[in-house]
Amino acid sequence: MTDGARSFAIGETDFLLDGEPFRVLSGALHYFRVHPGQWADRIRKARLMGLNTIETYVAWNAHEPVRGEWNATGWNDLGAFLDLVAAEGMHAIVRPGPYICAEWHNGGLPVWLTAMEGIGLRRSEPLYLAEVTAYLERVYEIVAPRQIDRGGPVILVQIENEYGAYGDDTAYLEHLVKVTTDAGITVPLTTIDQPTDQMLTDGSVAGVHLTGSFGSRADERLATLRRHQPTGPLMCAEFWDGWFDWWGSYHHTTSAADSAAELDALLAAGASVNFYMFHGGTNFGLTNGANDKGRYLPIVTSYDYDAPLDERGDPTDKYFAFRDVIAKYAPVPDDVPAASGPAAEFEVALDAGEAAVTASVSRHDSPPTFEDLGHLSALVSYEADLDGRGGVLRFGEVRDHAWVSVDGVSVGTLSRTRHEDALVVPPGQRVRVLVEEQGRVNYDSRLGEPKGLIGGATLDGEPVSGWTATPIDVAALGAAMTDAAPAVASSTGVAPFVLRGVFELDEPTDLFLDTKGWGKGFALVNGFLLGRYWSSGPQRTLYVPAAALKAGENVLVVIELDRVADAQARFVARPDLGQLAE
Repeated sequence: MTDGARSFAIGETDFLLDGEPFRVLSGALHYFRVHPGQWADRIRKARLMGLNTIETYVAWNAHEPVRGEWNATGWNDLGAFLDLVAAEGMHAIVRPGPYICAEWHNGGLPVWLTAMEGIGLRRSEPLYLAEVTAYLERVYEIVAPRQIDRGGPVILVQIENEYGAYGDDTAYLEHLVKVTTDAGITVPLTTIDQPTDQMLTDGSVAGVHLTGSFGSRADERLATLRRHQPTGPLMCAEFWDGWFDWWGSYHHTTSAADSAAELDALLAAGASVNFYMFHGGTNFGLTNGANDKGRYLPIVTSYDYDAPLDERGDPTDKYFAFRDVIAKYAPVPDDVPAASGPAAEFEVALDAGEAAVTASVSRHDSPPTFEDLGHLSALVSYEADLDGRGGVLRFGEVRDHAWVSVDGVSVGTLSRTRHEDALVVPPGQRVRVLVEEQGRVNYDSRLGEPKGLIGGATLDGEPVSGWTATPIDVAALGAAMTDAAPAVASSTGVAPFVLRGVFELDEPTDLFLDTKGWGKGFALVNGFLLGRYWSSGPQRTLYVPAAALKAGENVLVVIELDRVADAQARFVARPDLGQLAE
């Protein structure tokens, strides 16, 4: 056996660590939502709350955004993340999906995968199984040597994710189990489902331990779980201690006292727990998902989740309430993390510049989708000739938000959230439709749906053909503007409008960029894409991690889509994630 190797198993009533009963006290911390320079800090604060384990999903589309181009470095260095967990003296749970939901773009599945013709997602379809097998084998090359019986931190690996809410293809789950064990995974395997009879039945597979996901009524939910899992430890593998936000809504929070009481009931019943989330982090870049239960609702950039550790990494009232409960059942370290003070407040002058779009222009009879263009970023500019005509311009569907202009003059917007697919345009020569993909739905039947202008276009009922499409890479545009100051003011009159400012810091420090007064767009610092902002709220600030900043000169770039933003950018003392529900 490897030096330092230990055993972890499922006993008749408990998890067994080196043969002794062991309660898993775990917290979810997604490495892909936290700057790598802050991984160690967040892991340490989990231990100080009394946790003994860190759980993480693996986001396939973060590791392989382009088919065959696997990346496990930098932000994607799962191995380094697990090594930091081990260095803190903690265990690890790995949930590789392949589907993760997580309010994450496309539920973690790569766009190239979900766009493959004929593919059968999350079931026993040969094309899908082949790709999933290759993915899992790559993940397990990282995970297998880091299992506890080889001296590493990993004690549990999950099969799929809440599958009972999606399907009942047992052969598919059996295939995932076989791939997992064939790849050398020897620690216990688990599934997770909400504790209803149907979901637990449909999501289970022989030989794999069942766990539940819930945030209340612990005794009732554990009793249901026990009916389906007669022996072995009970575990709430997603204890929902907060919730996520979406644009146009309010900032969701849960009572620290109520959550602590639910936790107490769960632990009093002898169950193990994994907090979802311990620390949510941020949907940096363009990684936010979306919900659609009859209305499309994209997720905000912050994934604060009202978790015990907030987006900045500071302990909250919930952190200390949970710590007090845990102390009734397990040893808790004496050290307590301190909250950070207010962030620096200052203003930065912004200069407007020409948005240099260097992407190739392609021609099509009807508007192509983002998938047709092989475009992974958030913007595509479509144009067509109107030949002096005006009238009602209608599309089959807009996914997800569009700015329409005629001959360089803005004439309105179309929003999928508002179920808009048409507007009146004045007579003119050329129409331009700038479409933003606002986030891909992260669950159920809308996984992998195409983005862009769907179903063609008509003007007063007559087809509009002869379109051009220009993909715009948001990150590349921002990086280009970071490297060179804008030479001239924007003269196009249509989005995107690009602004740039420079500020000095004595040393790197967390900041909060105030987005109030701006419309809709993206912000970057030193070429790092912080994410999206939108005046519809609730989020009014963007978190800027200290690890993305440097002593000396730093460059802020704002890519505005609605209107030219204020000539001043403001950094403020505290985050503003929006008003709470009344």
